[in-house]
Amino acid sequence: MPEVVFADGKTEEQTLGLLAAQRRSEPEFPALATRCPDGVLRRAPSAFPAEPVVADLVGRTVIVGALPPTRGFVAVLTGGTSDLPVAREAIATLQALGAGHRLIADVGVAGLHRLLLYLDELSAADCVIAIAGMEGTLPGVVTGLIRAPVVGVPTSVGYGVSAGGYVAAATMLASCAPGLSVVNIDNGFGAAAHAVKIVARVHGG
Repeated sequence: MPEVVFADGKTEEQTLGLLAAQRRSEPEFPALATRCPDGVLRRAPSAFPAEPVVADLVGRTVIVGALPPTRGFVAVLTGGTSDLPVAREAIATLQALGAGHRLIADVGVAGLHRLLLYLDELSAADCVIAIAGMEGTLPGVVTGLIRAPVVGVPTSVGYGVSAGGYVAAATMLASCAPGLSVVNIDNGFGAAAHAVKIVARVHGG
């Protein structure tokens, strides 16, 4: 697992410099920065003219360097469209670390029939990342329906009593569905890093 640059709180120059240093120190991996401000997202392609750069404005991530070949399959679910920034952060991490993925959005419990359409695909996944705000029910429901390991990600999406994601986090931690792992609020990166380790075990890494 290579180091990743956490750009929040850093200057643009610090983040771009750390991405360059990461490329030099671990050239076998693309360099990844998360929580990037707009300036880094705009400047990254011109800062690395000799390398492929993927800047995701929704997920606030930058990948510098060629993406590795993919293996395995991680399904990334969101309860709603408002959860997409966290999902996009997870997807950028999966891409940088060589895990295959599919995004399945808007399958939260407000429209549970939509989730049921994907059960066969979810059951075939090496791991499922389930991302939800509000009351955070989605990961527990998914864990109760399939045998694949599930990583729950609470998001800070929700009205007042949702308390910036604390209610969703508490719901996931208190789930009665056995085998659900939970990461911190809005931590798409952490969920993807965990999923990549599962993929590596399943596929001999």
